[in-house]
Amino acid sequence: MSGAGAAALAWALLAGALLSPPPVRPQLQLQPRRDRDVQEKEAQFNTTYIDWVDANLLNIYAFNHSVRRNRTEGVRVSVNVLSDHKDRPVLFVVRQKEAVVSFQVPLILRGLYQRKYAYQEVSRTLCQPQTKAEVETQHFYVDVSTLSLNTSYQLRVTRVENFVLRTNERFSFNATAAQPQYFKYEFPEEVDSVIVKVTSAMAFPCSVISIQDILCPVYDLDNNVAFIGMYQTMTKKAAITVQKKDFPSHSFYVVVVVKTEDEVCGGPLPYYPLSKDASPDEPVDQHNRQKTLEVMVSPAITSEAYVRSVLFCLGIFLSFYVLTLLIACWESCRQHKRKGLLAAMDSPNLDTASLLGHSRSIPDSFLNHGPYDSYGYGSFGNGSSSSTEGITDSLGSAEVSYNYVGERSLENVAGRPRMDSLSSIEEDDYDTLADIDYDKNVIRTKQYLCVADLARKDKRVLRKKYQIYFWNIATIAVFYALPVVQLVITYQTVVNVTGNQDICYYNFLCAHPLGNLSAFNNILSNLGYVLLGLLFLLIILQREINYNRALLRNDAHALECGIPKHFGLFYAMGTALMMEGLLSACYHVCPNYTNFQFDTSFMYMIAGLCMLKLYQKRHPDINASAYSAYACLALVIFFSVVGVVFGKGNTAFWIVFSVIHIVATLLLSTQLYYMGRWKLDSGILRRILHVLYTDCVRQCSGPMYVDRMVLLVMGNIINWSLAAYGLIVRPNDFASYLLAIGICNLLLYFAFYIIMKLRSGERIKLIPLLCIISTSVVWGFALFFFFQGLSTWQKTPAESREHNRDCILLDFFDDHDIWHFLSSIAMFGSFLVLLTLDDDLDCVQRDKIYVF
Repeated sequence: MSGAGAAALAWALLAGALLSPPPVRPQLQLQPRRDRDVQEKEAQFNTTYIDWVDANLLNIYAFNHSVRRNRTEGVRVSVNVLSDHKDRPVLFVVRQKEAVVSFQVPLILRGLYQRKYAYQEVSRTLCQPQTKAEVETQHFYVDVSTLSLNTSYQLRVTRVENFVLRTNERFSFNATAAQPQYFKYEFPEEVDSVIVKVTSAMAFPCSVISIQDILCPVYDLDNNVAFIGMYQTMTKKAAITVQKKDFPSHSFYVVVVVKTEDEVCGGPLPYYPLSKDASPDEPVDQHNRQKTLEVMVSPAITSEAYVRSVLFCLGIFLSFYVLTLLIACWESCRQHKRKGLLAAMDSPNLDTASLLGHSRSIPDSFLNHGPYDSYGYGSFGNGSSSSTEGITDSLGSAEVSYNYVGERSLENVAGRPRMDSLSSIEEDDYDTLADIDYDKNVIRTKQYLCVADLARKDKRVLRKKYQIYFWNIATIAVFYALPVVQLVITYQTVVNVTGNQDICYYNFLCAHPLGNLSAFNNILSNLGYVLLGLLFLLIILQREINYNRALLRNDAHALECGIPKHFGLFYAMGTALMMEGLLSACYHVCPNYTNFQFDTSFMYMIAGLCMLKLYQKRHPDINASAYSAYACLALVIFFSVVGVVFGKGNTAFWIVFSVIHIVATLLLSTQLYYMGRWKLDSGILRRILHVLYTDCVRQCSGPMYVDRMVLLVMGNIINWSLAAYGLIVRPNDFASYLLAIGICNLLLYFAFYIIMKLRSGERIKLIPLLCIISTSVVWGFALFFFFQGLSTWQKTPAESREHNRDCILLDFFDDHDIWHFLSSIAMFGSFLVLLTLDDDLDCVQRDKIYVF
C-alpha cells in the first residue's frame, strides 16, 4: 500500500471513532425532587401559634422588638411538639443578629452511662446582643422544619419579666432540664463584688448554678453548662462570690440548669430502662421534672472589712505576747524582791520552799556538790544509808531499802569537764545504772517509786535523747509541708481555671476571696496556731536559758529538786502547733476528700506528744524514744488514710481495726504497768498463765500497783468501748473518730495525773490553776463551734452546701473560723498547763516526789 493510501485509511478510522456514539452507561433512577414550600409569617410576642410542618414545608416566624441601650429585656422561646415522632424530631432554629440558637424537639439529653432522656416541652432564653444606639429595632426569625410527616407543634415567644436582677431583691422562678433559666446582673458603681445566693425548698431534682460572662451563645443545657464560667451543683443552697474585676462588661449572667439525674447531688439513680419492653437505646420521658428556685444578689464585703479582720486577728494573738511579757516582768520583779528578802535576812541557805511554807531545807551536802554532780539524778546522799532511809520513810514502806545510788555513779560524773562533747555520748554506752538488768528490775518493780528512782540516767544523754523529738518533727515538717503547699496551689489553680466549684468544700455563704484564694478568711483564722506556737517556743527557750543559768551558778534547786527539766518534747509540741496552723491553712485552700489528712496529721502528733510529755514528767528514764514514738504516730496516720478511703461501710476493715486497737491497748497497758520490765517473746503465754495461776487461783491477791491498775482498767474500758462503738456504728468520719480516741486517752491520763497529784499531797499553783480553768472553758466553746459542721466532704458538694451558713463575726469569719481561734488558744493554754503543772515541786527533793 502506498503512503498516500495508508494516510487516507488512518484519517478514515479516526473520523469513525469520533463520530461513533458513546457507550451506554446505567443511570441512577432519581426521584423527582419537589421544592420545599416556605411560609414566612409576621409574628407577635405573647401569642401562641399552633401549626404543623412536614418534610415539604418550612415555617419561618419573623419577630421584631425595640432594644434600648440602658435597658435589657429578655426574650424567651417556648415550643411544644404535639405529635409523637421521636425518630424524626422537629428542628427549631432561632436566627438573631449576632447569634444562632438551634434545638430539636423532642430534646434528647444524656445522663450517666449515656442514658437518654427525652423532653417534649422546651423553652430557651435568647441571648441579647448589645446595642450602641439609644433605641434600635432588632429582628429575629424562628425557623421550623422536620423530615417527618405532618407534625403539629405549639410556639410562643414572650418577654422575660425581671430579666435583670436587682441588688438585695429576691426573685422566684421555675426551671426544668429542657427549660433552663438565666438572668442578667449589672454591678452598681460602688460595688466591687457580690454574692449570688440561690435557694430552693426542695432538694431534688438536682440543679446547676453557673456564672457566665455576657457572651453569645449562653451555655444553658445540662450537657454544656460546664463549658464556661463558674458553676456548682445544688440541692437546697448555692452561693457564688463574683468580683467585678473578672468581668470586663461589669455584668454577668446567672444561669440555672436542672440536671437530668440526681446522682451527682447524692440522689438515687433511676432504673433504666423503666420497662421490660423498652429498648436500651430508646429515650426515657421524665415528664414534669421541675424545680422552684429563688435567687438574690447581695453586695459582698468591702476592702475595709478585709483590713479590719486582719487587724482583729493580729490584735487577738499579739495580745498574748503582751500578756506574756507583762507576766514575765511581774515574775522578774517578784524574784528580785525575794532575793532582797533573803539577803536582808542573811539566810543563804533559806530556800523558796520555806518561803512557800515548806518545812524542808536543803542538806549541806547539796552545797558541796560540783556543778555536774546532778548528772546522775539520784537521791541526795552519796549512796548513804540516810538517803535510802529518807526514801523509805517518805514512802511509808516497810520493805527493805535498796542502796541503788552507788559510789560509782557520782564519782564517774563529778570530774567530767562541763563542755564535754555530747556527740559521742550514747544512751546505751553511758548509763548510770548498773550494767546488769537485775538492778533495773529491783528499782522499777518496787511497790512505791519516787522520781529519783526513774531519773538516774546521765542528764546529757537524756537531753540529747529528747532533743531528737524536736529535730525529727522539724525534719518531718519540712518534707511534709513542701509537697502539701505545691498540691493545694495546684488545686486552687484548677478551680480558678475550670470554674468547677465542686472541687473544694467551702462554706460558700462565708467565703471571701483574696487574689487567687477562694476562701481567705479560712486561711487567715489559722494564724493563731502559728503565732501562739511561736510564743510557746519563746517561753520554752526562756525557761531553758534560766535553767542553764541556774546550773552554771550551782543552784541547789536546779540540781536536785523538782521534776527533771527536759525541754525537747516542749520544743516538739510548739513546732507541731505551728505546723498544725500551716497545714490547716493549706487544707482550707481547697478542703476536700483527697487532702483531709493535711488538717489532721499534726493533731494526732500533738495528742501523742502531750501524752508522752505527761508521762515523761515522772518517768524520764523510761519514756519512749523519738524514733518509736514517731513510728507509732506514722502508723496512726496510715490507719487514718486507709480508714477514710476504704473504711466506709467495710465490715472487714472495722473488724481488723478493732482487733488491732484492742491488742495495742493491752500491750501498752502491760508496758505501763510493769514499767517496761517485760518481754514479748515465745514464753509470754506461759508467763501469763503462771501469773494468773499464782495470783488468782492459788491465792487471791490484789494488784501490786493499785494506782497504775486503776488507770489502766479505766483506760481499757474506754478504749474497748470506743472499739465496740466503731465496730457497731461504723462512723463515716473515720479521721475524727481516730482523733477522738487519742483525745479521750489524753484526757483520761491528764485527769488521772491531776487526781494522783492532789492525792499525793502536792498542790497546784495559781498560774497553772488559772490555765486549767480558762483552758477548759475555751475548749468547751471551741468544741461547740467545731460541731456546727458548716461543710463535709463525706457527702456530695451539693449536699455539703446545705450546711453552709452566713458569717457571724465581723461579717468575715464563720463558725469554723471561730473554732480555729478558740482551739489555737485552748491548745496554747493546754501546753502552758503541762509546762507549769509541777512548778510547785521545784523546791521538793526528788526522792520525796511520787511516781504515778
